Amino acid sequence: MSISQTSTTSFKVELLQAVHNFGPTSPNTFKIALYTAASDIGPATTAYTATNEVVGTGYTAGGNTLVISTSPTSGNNTASIPTAFVSFSNTSWTSSSITARGALIYNSTQGNKSVAVLDFGADKTTANATFLITFPAADASSAIVRIS
Repeated sequence: MSISQTSTTSFKVELLQAVHNFGPTSPNTFKIALYTAASDIGPATTAYTATNEVVGTGYTAGGNTLVISTSPTSGNNTASIPTAFVSFSNTSWTSSSITARGALIYNSTQGNKSVAVLDFGADKTTANATFLITFPAADASSAIVRIS
C-alpha cells in the first residue's frame, strides 16, 4: 500500500462538470481526513473512505472542516504560466495522540467526493500534542489546489 500525492482524477473531471464550489458565494464544505501508512489513497481515489483512517485520541473520523483562506483567483506561476488557485487555512488536532502518513481533502457537501491527496513523506506522530497541517503559500506556484 502507498499514498500518492495528487489532485484526484475524479476531481479534475468534476471541475469540468461544475460539481465543486470553492466560493466565495455559498462555497461547499471541504474537509481533511488523516490516513495511516497502510492506506492506498491516490489518483484513483474518488471519495472519502474510513478504510485505514487514523484512529487515536483527539481525532474524529472524517477529520476537520477546512476554511477557505483564498477564494479562487489567478496569477502567474514561477514559469510565467497563468494559474488559477484556491487555498485553505492551516488546520490542527490539539491534544492528539495519533500517527498519520497522509491526508485526503474532500468535499463533504457533494457526497464526500475527493479533491486531493497529501503525502507527508513519512509517518508524523503526536503524543498528547498538536498535529498541525500547514498549507503552502496561497499563490500561483504553491497553493494546495491549482490549475495551470
